[in-house]
Amino acid sequence: MRDYIDRIPSIPKFLNSQCLNSYFNPSIPPGGILLPLLTVSHRALHILAALVWYVGGTVLLIKGCGFLLEAKFIQPDKHWPWSAAIVALLLGGIKAKFLFSKSCRKNLVRIAALDQPKLWQLFRPVFFLLLLLMILIGAALSYFAHGNYPFLLGIATLDLTIAIALLGSSYVFWQQSD
Repeated sequence: MRDYIDRIPSIPKFLNSQCLNSYFNPSIPPGGILLPLLTVSHRALHILAALVWYVGGTVLLIKGCGFLLEAKFIQPDKHWPWSAAIVALLLGGIKAKFLFSKSCRKNLVRIAALDQPKLWQLFRPVFFLLLLLMILIGAALSYFAHGNYPFLLGIATLDLTIAIALLGSSYVFWQQSD
């Protein structure tokens, strides 16, 4: 049977009899042949985790600044956008120092403890679910904030606070990467 499967030209090469055998054999982990190819070094996971941190911080920084500009455009004579930016800077700095930097350190310790780190292990699975949830909620809040001055300021403050916390705590990745 295996020889027959291997000779069928329409089946992709990665679905050979060895891979199909791993699918039906419970002693071989799911994906058997393909998953070991995604093994990476600890340093690569550190860099990827830092990259996710930087991308998230940069996106939120751009988005938050855009909301502040929109709020300033709606009511140019008000100084609330500046106040929102200052509050975000202060709260983001506090979050970076006391919350996000601890989270970074814990994640780096977890990565260092992995025997054979895989590409998807740069964060815990729960983190990816929470990240998806945060992105969806952020997109919904952003949609409803347009044109609403107080809501714009609130979402801008929230986005900038998280952006500053992410970017401010990213130094931990480079302290512990050696």
